[in-house]
Amino acid sequence: MIRKHKPQDLEQIMDIWYRASTLAHPFLNSKFVEKVEKDMRHLYIPDSETWVFEKDNSIIGFISMIESEIGGLFVLPKNHTKGIGTQLVDFVKKEHKKLEVEVFEKNKIGRAFYVKYGFELIKKYTHEESGNIVLRLKSKD
Repeated sequence: MIRKHKPQDLEQIMDIWYRASTLAHPFLNSKFVEKVEKDMRHLYIPDSETWVFEKDNSIIGFISMIESEIGGLFVLPKNHTKGIGTQLVDFVKKEHKKLEVEVFEKNKIGRAFYVKYGFELIKKYTHEESGNIVLRLKSKD
């Protein structure tokens, strides 16, 4: 079931983010990850429209939207390749026909997901804080 997140979901959301992010972003240094964790908790989740995927009363994935941009899409690693990310993107695509997202070039998991979903490259740049290449992608019409 997909539903709008509630404030009491924050710890589960943060746990999913940490586990999935650690797997997808082993190239990020710990200081940067600590900053992102604080920003997720205090800025990104509260200031975005976040939807959770719940199964058996547990949250196993979430998507955070800032207008038509996917600010974050994370699924518990043990639930990867089960269609949960696709269901979350399909869900938000009902409201936002054109989606955009940024993904680190070294994030093989995220890149593979977005390519499979049909996103296309529109821009490539260096992320100043982390020193990594970021790909900005958009969904096909």
